[in-house]
Amino acid sequence: MTLSEGFRKARYGLPTRCTNRAFLDHCPERIAEIFHYWDRLRGDRRMPCRADFDPAEVVRHLPSLLLIDVEGVDDRGSAILRYRVVGTEEVLLRGHDPTGKLVSEGFVGPSLEAVMDAYELVRKERCFLFELLEFKTHRGVMRSEYGILLPLSEDGTNVSQILVYSLMRDADEEG
Repeated sequence: MTLSEGFRKARYGLPTRCTNRAFLDHCPERIAEIFHYWDRLRGDRRMPCRADFDPAEVVRHLPSLLLIDVEGVDDRGSAILRYRVVGTEEVLLRGHDPTGKLVSEGFVGPSLEAVMDAYELVRKERCFLFELLEFKTHRGVMRSEYGILLPLSEDGTNVSQILVYSLMRDADEEG
């Protein structure tokens, strides 16, 4: 089964990874808002372009947004990804501002492999991805968060940027 055909369940019945709209039944309102905004922008296209995105329409979400540039692929065919925009909450989580750095130099998550795998899925399949992540931060603190990765395309075919929105999951939340 591929991710597009379904999703795995994590604790509390939440999907851990999902590339279809089923996650909307379980995710927080703020994640759904970003998804619906992106979905409205794309209309009947597979993905919107960056010029469609207006930060003024999602002001309350800006601190938790990332914009990742896809700069091409390396000699192994893996994406070269660079942080273009990093929201203030994301800077605080990392303890530094990775704007302008490669994702491999500024990521947070379970592992570099897991983070790159998520970006590669979005890039190669040209699909959105909802995730529930649990990991230790660079300070050794456990973190549980919702994330949604949304592709953007300048030519309508290839992913040129990935819009990422993450939201910390409350420790006492049961789903």
